[in-house]
Amino acid sequence: MTPNQNKTRTNLIGMSRDELADAMVSIGQKPFRAKQMWHWIYHRGAKTFDDMQNLSMAMREKLDERFYLGRPEIVRHLISEDGSQKWLLRLEDGNEIETVLIPETDRGALCVSSQVGCTLNCSFCNTGTQPMVRNLTAADIVGQLLVARDSAGEWPSGIEGRKIMNVVMMGMGEPLMNFDNVKKALTIIKDGEGISISRRRITLSTSGVVPLIQRWRRNRRRSGHQPARRARRSA
Repeated sequence: MTPNQNKTRTNLIGMSRDELADAMVSIGQKPFRAKQMWHWIYHRGAKTFDDMQNLSMAMREKLDERFYLGRPEIVRHLISEDGSQKWLLRLEDGNEIETVLIPETDRGALCVSSQVGCTLNCSFCNTGTQPMVRNLTAADIVGQLLVARDSAGEWPSGIEGRKIMNVVMMGMGEPLMNFDNVKKALTIIKDGEGISISRRRITLSTSGVVPLIQRWRRNRRRSGHQPARRARRSA
């Protein structure tokens, strides 16, 4: 898939359920098709519409005309002796981010980025020395998890023996400074009919942006989403 081809189509990765339903209606399909898309994209890990074998050939062709399933490109994938893994990922606009899998005895935590660069200047953080380029979209954020699951062969969701059990928003950037996209991405990640990472296994790490911490708390009270929070503090 070339970048020019993608410019004429819309990425379904990162859409909310309502947006996915609207996308299906836009090509003359019933909204219930969104549930099928959700299952294939986030439960089965489909990379192309041809993977969706319970859809007719005509529908797959129609989907391919208007949409695509975009993941970040793997530039480099490193695996250390202790089992840690690091992916250098290139986004559609050419910017690059890092995603890291931190292994534990019987599981692992995926450290996910939220921005290209950062607006903060934390002395302990290398990203703080880099200029702020842009916030990651929900597709960019969710795509990091999809790539890691692809590499680990952990599809469909719930497969026995999977290692990527926890998600930590503690990669490049300050997640609360990208509030709306992080919220949208985590809603997708914890959805029980898709990726299905339990909300108790999602940690949002912040350097301590107090007004946004308060906003996140208010949002959790309204939505019932209560991921654990770990504060990052400068030395």
